[in-house]
Amino acid sequence: MANPVSMPLEEYQAKRDFLRTPEPEGRVDQEEGVFVVQEHHASHLHYDFRFELGGVLKSWAVPKGVPEQPNVKRLAVETEDHPLQYGGFEGTIPEGEYGAGTVRIWDKGRRTVLERGPDRYVLELTGTRLTGRYALIRFKGKENKAKNWLIMKLSPSQRDRAKALAPSQGNEKDQKNER
Repeated sequence: MANPVSMPLEEYQAKRDFLRTPEPEGRVDQEEGVFVVQEHHASHLHYDFRFELGGVLKSWAVPKGVPEQPNVKRLAVETEDHPLQYGGFEGTIPEGEYGAGTVRIWDKGRRTVLERGPDRYVLELTGTRLTGRYALIRFKGKENKAKNWLIMKLSPSQRDRAKALAPSQGNEKDQKNER
């Protein structure tokens, strides 16, 4: 008998045939504080940036990789949540399966969520390659469910301005009036 599909992982599980792919089927766990970046050689090379939140790995595909230097902004396309067990996954997803190609861990470590809102996250990452404060900011779009985000490493001067970067903070005129 198949395991019941848990709501946070429903989309992830629906896209995969676990009799064919070595990817973990997954379950929702409560372990906190991890992040992982996986190099994914699928139809196009990209990097999957994931961090634990609410017992799953929140996930974004980053076509040009997560920036290692401050002030470099990269597109990050939000994807379905993944099980925490996926954070340790390395291997080859078979041809014909969703995400077919080779996956390897590029970096992993601990994360602290410093700010969280519907349109932004500010994280402190401590990994082998990625260390420092990072912001994920949702692009403004016609709908609230926009999948395109920006990911950037914050410089020390930007750390105090992270709230000003968020699109949910109103326009520039409103921000000046609040000062």
